[in-house]
Amino acid sequence: MTTLWGPLLHADGARFRLWAPSSDAVSLEVEEMDPIPMRATGDGWYEADAPARAGARYRFRTSPDLLVPDPAARAQAEDVHGASVLVDDSAYRWRNAGWRGRPWHETVLYELHAGTCGGYNGIRAMLPRLRDLGVTAVELMPIAAFPGGRNWGYDGVQPFTPDPSYGTPDELKAMVDEAHGLGLSVFLDCVFNHFGPDGAYLHAYAKPFFDEGIHTPWGAAIDFTQPAVRAYFEECALMWLRDYRIDGLRLDAVHAIADQPWLDVLARRIRAEITGREVHLVLENEGNTASKLTPGLYDAQWNDDGHNTLHPLLTGEREGYYEDFADDGARKLARVLAEGFLFQGEEMPHLHRPRGEPSGHLPPTAFVLFLQNHDQVGNRAMGERLDALAPPEAMRAANALLLLCPQIPMLFMGEEWGATSPFLFFTGFGDPDLAKAVREGRRKEFAHFKAFQDEEARERIPDPNDPATFEMSRPDPEEAKRPPHDAILAHHKALLALRHAEIVPRLRGAMAAGAEVAGERAVLARWRMGDGAVLTIATNLGAAPAQVKAEGARLLFESAPGAAASLAAGTLPAHTTIALLDPSA
Repeated sequence: MTTLWGPLLHADGARFRLWAPSSDAVSLEVEEMDPIPMRATGDGWYEADAPARAGARYRFRTSPDLLVPDPAARAQAEDVHGASVLVDDSAYRWRNAGWRGRPWHETVLYELHAGTCGGYNGIRAMLPRLRDLGVTAVELMPIAAFPGGRNWGYDGVQPFTPDPSYGTPDELKAMVDEAHGLGLSVFLDCVFNHFGPDGAYLHAYAKPFFDEGIHTPWGAAIDFTQPAVRAYFEECALMWLRDYRIDGLRLDAVHAIADQPWLDVLARRIRAEITGREVHLVLENEGNTASKLTPGLYDAQWNDDGHNTLHPLLTGEREGYYEDFADDGARKLARVLAEGFLFQGEEMPHLHRPRGEPSGHLPPTAFVLFLQNHDQVGNRAMGERLDALAPPEAMRAANALLLLCPQIPMLFMGEEWGATSPFLFFTGFGDPDLAKAVREGRRKEFAHFKAFQDEEARERIPDPNDPATFEMSRPDPEEAKRPPHDAILAHHKALLALRHAEIVPRLRGAMAAGAEVAGERAVLARWRMGDGAVLTIATNLGAAPAQVKAEGARLLFESAPGAAASLAAGTLPAHTTIALLDPSA
């Protein structure tokens, strides 16, 4: 289909296009060339040709006093306030052009932040280690260009542009190419629900891009009823999958997109245009819209209900949204393991409204399960990881549940060795007023938490704009060589090897066969696998034994010696996970 957004190279140079319905006239300014008036082509679009080649820097003048970058630029020279760079996407020579991806059921995700991992080249150097760990897919937090030299990723303002602080477009492609050569897929987190607070120039010259009548936590909602807006995000998604050969997209907070039917349009267009290889689409969706997790649409959703149930079981915490999950945790975990979502249409007290759709008919692979991720760690005031909050024995049992459960597992960078570095919320805004507002807003956000009700305590919350906050968030792989981290790493490796040997080959066609409460913090769950075998997982995340009995034809795993024999006799020991496989059931 015709591409509307972004420059198009041709034999005589390049054609530039911009949707600027709020501008009376637009001109193209290419460095070392005279300004070129752009012709209006209707419906708010402007177009111009210029004898520009790859590497040329350019901007658009949308009013006499406003010179802006291309909102669909493929590269920026420096920051989002400066010039865009013309890129020849066909110039990179792929070494692993025959890569066709991996089936979804094989997926073991590893979420990471490009900046804290040393940029695209730093990630590339990590890839052999991740392959050896048992990961099959690296998931990049958003890399869309943002203001300043560091950012969490969710303040991007140029969704088509890989941020230059992480490396060049070709270095990103080389990282993806290397991953494919090692048998790893690459996923990208895309933010299509909002723009960041600094550098989103569309507000000035394309006011219809936003619907002032619908407000979100980030301001006026993006108006997906506009054809140009739909094209913008559809072409962005296709660009990452086509030009960078990304294997899958994770769409951030799609519940904040008012036009929910557009999500189906996006998925169907991607499926129609990216063919001949495995491409996977994953949602983050507070709405728990199970009907979107169907063939032809989305492969899976991040299972926040699973995390939010497991976290209080492991830590005892109940503040904030954990209050909706803390009571009767074993019953809630049983429902998560048997049916995917906890909230399937019931009212969620924290939201004061019903949430979700029935999900028990979906396969376990429709849910991405995790103990930690960027949100659940970074949205804590001090960025503590789960290992700092829960007993190590309980973590060992929870790791086993995560990595042997038929839901798709995801690890957060450093989790595999129990990293001690926090993961904090960080920014690099150059505007002092914005930096101050972010710092004060961050501290105000935690004022209702018991630990931060006095001003002195809130002052200890790290300043997001302080470079030290970013530096503290870098995980140190050298930790993995030292006790107790070496043992935690060995545990993860062994579990993932077992998953690939025994669980993954049976996942196609697997369905939950029920789960029951086995104790205050204990659950017994079963799945009928695709080959007819029954997988049983008994997990006890509490400090007291649970009275429950189970046995199977073959022991796959026990987190403590003798635990399976104890379970067969009627007692599930504290802080224990046991996996049994019965091929004859």
